[in-house]
Amino acid sequence: MAIPWRVVLVTTAIAAASVLAARVEPAGPDTPTVDKAEAAPEWDAKFGGTEGWIGGDCAYSVVLGPKRVLWLFGDSLLGTAKDGKRAGAVMVNNTVAVQAGHEKDAAIRFVAGRAKDDKPVAFFTPVDGKGWFWVQAAVRVQDRLFVFLPQMEKTKDGSLFGFRQIGQWLAVVENPDDDPEKWRVKQLKLPFAEFGEDRQRSWGSAVLADGDCLYVYGYDEDRAKGVAKKKLTVARVPAGKLDDWSAWRFQTSDGWGEKAADAAPQADGLASEFSVTPTPGGKGYVLVYTEKGLGDRIVGRFAGAPEGPWSDAVLLYKCPEMAQDKGMFCYGAKVHPWGAADHELLASYCVNTWEFARLFRDDAVYRPKFVRVRLRR
Repeated sequence: MAIPWRVVLVTTAIAAASVLAARVEPAGPDTPTVDKAEAAPEWDAKFGGTEGWIGGDCAYSVVLGPKRVLWLFGDSLLGTAKDGKRAGAVMVNNTVAVQAGHEKDAAIRFVAGRAKDDKPVAFFTPVDGKGWFWVQAAVRVQDRLFVFLPQMEKTKDGSLFGFRQIGQWLAVVENPDDDPEKWRVKQLKLPFAEFGEDRQRSWGSAVLADGDCLYVYGYDEDRAKGVAKKKLTVARVPAGKLDDWSAWRFQTSDGWGEKAADAAPQADGLASEFSVTPTPGGKGYVLVYTEKGLGDRIVGRFAGAPEGPWSDAVLLYKCPEMAQDKGMFCYGAKVHPWGAADHELLASYCVNTWEFARLFRDDAVYRPKFVRVRLRR
């Protein structure tokens, strides 16, 4: 469990009334209901290729322009899929892809990095040489693109989850209109992230552009109380100053403060990957994630303001794969509003397998899966 909200003790009704009158709370959430939720195989097919990029997770996206969308993937499989297998494929820690338009049938081109011997490597690699990068949220602000990059390293745990986060970085791309191979990228390490054994505070799981501000969402996890204890935290920064750490402000129990350590956790059961976007077809905002980070439940929370407060979790979709095959698990749910119709959420999630070797003998797993969720008020 994360750090609790400050508890203000009052001894009389008059004192309580004065405390409440002194604060202006954001409007409460207008929570819609799910009218319909169904798989979107036409979007699955976009990531079903058999040459080059043949699998990956994370699947963040960001609009670069009217005819350009960037996809960001974590661990990715590169090679050839034949007869339902990925024999001989290699895995790199992250890749990107550029989609030529917002439609489901728009052409898409995948890009990895290249080593000196021309072998594929991760597109983003840490400048300090430690561990590797996965990917989180990205946002374009005027002529620059920003990408949040969690820095990971292996642990002595030999299980599927034998890794830990050791840092959080912000990649700044100065020329995002060029092909990714030509990008000029600067890496900045976030000074207020924390990754100790008992406590983790991370930023960049989601980013929302709203007016002249960017809202950067992260999580606070008290690991001493067990795993799957992540809670949402919120920061705000002027849109043109995302890489100016002094411009960041953090939502505390008393308003917006300068200290990241004072950020007030809320909305529990969170994942390390999620999205925050305007609610389609209505006012407010929606936070979408895989409940507790891993499982078959994609949930949403709704708020009247970017910083909350957030509603209770609402079930948006139950992924069928885990019930069909006990060897699979789901995670990484988030939405892509640029690809959705009115009153609809277009969400993606990843289906992985408990047996690493299965990734190479079953090319049906480890590809983004999509679902359309229609909301009604």
